[in-house]
Amino acid sequence: MDGKNCSSVNEFLLLGISDDPRVKVTLFITFLMVYLIILVANLGMIILIRMDSHLHTPMYFFLSHLSFSDLCYSTAVGPKMLVGFIAKNKSIPFYGCALQWLVCCSFVDSECLLLAVMAFDWYKAISNPLLYTVSMSRRVCSLLMAGVYMVGIVDASVNMILTFQLCFCGSNVINHFFCDVLPLLLSSCSDTQVNELVIFIIFGFIELIALSVLCVSYCYIILAVIKINSAEGRFKAFSTCTSHLTAVAIFQGTLLFMYFWPSSSYSLDQDKIISLFYTLVIPMLNPLIYSLRKKDVKKALRNLKNKKWFH
Repeated sequence: MDGKNCSSVNEFLLLGISDDPRVKVTLFITFLMVYLIILVANLGMIILIRMDSHLHTPMYFFLSHLSFSDLCYSTAVGPKMLVGFIAKNKSIPFYGCALQWLVCCSFVDSECLLLAVMAFDWYKAISNPLLYTVSMSRRVCSLLMAGVYMVGIVDASVNMILTFQLCFCGSNVINHFFCDVLPLLLSSCSDTQVNELVIFIIFGFIELIALSVLCVSYCYIILAVIKINSAEGRFKAFSTCTSHLTAVAIFQGTLLFMYFWPSSSYSLDQDKIISLFYTLVIPMLNPLIYSLRKKDVKKALRNLKNKKWFH
């Protein structure tokens, strides 16, 4: 692309989900409620885990980071989307768009790997409970989380640098409600084949690692559960993993659907719906899934409610 034809863009215009005023009011109220639930549920989960000493275990250490990831990438997208429903000015600065994508991509990738790490944690807890606290020490858990966040940041940084070096030829309109990479590539007049190849390779590599760890961990979990003599023990072991399997199925199912959807039938309207699901719906569902399924969380909530300072 000739550099003379590549004009600089200082801001992008996000078209949002709908231009219909009546629909916009309904969507604003709906997603405001969704975002408030995300804030209260995820912040509540993080605070509860920090305050209750009974929840200071590897399982809840990872769960607090899951809530943190949900909170971060939903906050990167949610407030700007809500403003777009009611504000006349729907623009976002060039560097603000880059930052939004960096935060969102970093924590979505991190959550993808974190769910795999949590599966490995379940395996260690069920297969050898006596040595569980030794094998999953605080140092090991911290190193695993550092690796998870590092991979997410590196992937997001590479994609951000490649995407925001493209030429947009003066066109600053993005048919989306946030700075997602695919709408940005469609808005560019540069050759985006390298960008698409990098996205395919890196995201495919992350998914391959995550799914491999998930499959192997659950194979060992099933074998370990089968060896448990009592039916009650087997039921308890399987029920421990139900919440995690539900979260994995929803999150990975959405990402895989988006990743393997044929490019010939790709549409921005469909991409908006999928993006809404993984940026706002899933962060709302995750803490509800875990809090409703975990007896320890319910017990911690009751203990917190019974504290004198809470009355």
